[in-house]
Amino acid sequence: MTRVWKWNRPVTVREVLEDLQQERSIAYTTVMTVLDNLHQKGWVRREAEGRAYRYEAVSTRAAYAAALMNDAWSQSDNPAAALVAFFGMMSPEQREALRDAVRMVQGPETPAKENPAAENPADENPAATEGDTGR
Repeated sequence: MTRVWKWNRPVTVREVLEDLQQERSIAYTTVMTVLDNLHQKGWVRREAEGRAYRYEAVSTRAAYAAALMNDAWSQSDNPAAALVAFFGMMSPEQREALRDAVRMVQGPETPAKENPAAENPADENPAATEGDTGR
């Protein structure tokens, strides 16, 4: 998967093979089998090109990592404790990236003065209407 994500485009068995062979000796059939297994598991899709296939990742590496984290977290008998332990393992840079991600998910904060309900509490409390003297 690393090679498929690295190129971020459909790849052939031959392309992956040639890239891997720069680091170690590996057989064409091994690469073909692995890509076929990834296809059967639904991690890559493939499209015929002549007598070969081009393989493409179904999701991004980030989405895959997020799914792994979510799966591990959801299997915990104490999700809060698991998160605390996970956050404790993070480097300062990772914690800052987490803070940035939370800000992105939450969206921009609305200041109180721009929130009309905050200026007029009666809007949120139906009992505080005209004619209600509070008695």
